Amino acid sequence: MSDNESARQFWIAAPGRGEVRPATLPPPGAGDVLIRTLYSGISRGTEALVFRGAVPPSQYAAMRAPFQEGDFPGPVKYGYSSVGTVEEGPDRLQGRTVFCLYPHQDRYRVPAAAVHPVPDGVPAGRAVLAANMETAVNIAWDARATAGDEILVVGGGVVGLLAAVLCRDVPGARVTVVDPNPSRAATADALGLQYRPEVPAGGAVDLVIHASGRAEGLRAALGAAGVEATIVDASWYGSSEVSLPLGEAFHARRLTIRSSQVGRVPPDRAPRWTTGRRVALALDLLADDRLDVLLTGESPFDDLPAVLERLAANPDDALCHRVRYGPPMPRSPR
Repeated sequence: MSDNESARQFWIAAPGRGEVRPATLPPPGAGDVLIRTLYSGISRGTEALVFRGAVPPSQYAAMRAPFQEGDFPGPVKYGYSSVGTVEEGPDRLQGRTVFCLYPHQDRYRVPAAAVHPVPDGVPAGRAVLAANMETAVNIAWDARATAGDEILVVGGGVVGLLAAVLCRDVPGARVTVVDPNPSRAATADALGLQYRPEVPAGGAVDLVIHASGRAEGLRAALGAAGVEATIVDASWYGSSEVSLPLGEAFHARRLTIRSSQVGRVPPDRAPRWTTGRRVALALDLLADDRLDVLLTGESPFDDLPAVLERLAANPDDALCHRVRYGPPMPRSPR
């Protein structure tokens, strides 16, 4: 097998067990690009559920990643946050750093339309946040925050913090991130956000974004929302059931619960926005140097099976964990 045909890819061999496998790349097709990966990011909420085998059968089709191989619960090759360099492809992309919704793999071929150039002002290592930022953009669209809103974001993970950052820039808005992990206080402060460890009671908040991934977080969000307020639920619970106290404040305050999921562009945007345009916006928004505070761990690709096992079992204080790939190999003579 020549260097131009070989690759190494991460697979979930069975729930709770990952491995790095050798692979042979498909022959190039018209309009394809060959990518040498620099970094990939672990989308920890979703990938932890996939790693544990917790995707419900009813969601197998909806949860497929763009270049997924295999099927849930496994063996499956899963992931969607890859940044690399174009080694072969159209002249406009040759040598460019690009983002692709591709699983963890050191080299791969995809159609050129599947990659998105990373803006010059965004470092390759930060561009792994693009998938999370795209989700946050969709949340912000669904939330429809307005000037002067008191906004509560329940859940200080990467998606929750990025959604809070986007809402922070609404004129006059006051955005508070709620998370029981005290390390989130410093992170929120670095991003220009307020922080508190518990959801406030009293039902006075204009808008609540729930991104904790826990049923108790959504229940607390209902208690914090003011009269006629909206709770945007950006969490995905896998196969877990969620019970809510809908006989309490939900009816008395005429609350609205709106789901937000990145798989669809909101209906009022869909006539004008493609997913490609949304990814390009997400990449542009990563030019903020303060967002590096969300990158809290890095490990080499070969360590990914053990790293994902640890992250799935014990999230600890980590936010986005970045996977680092080896240096480029010498190019073959043409």
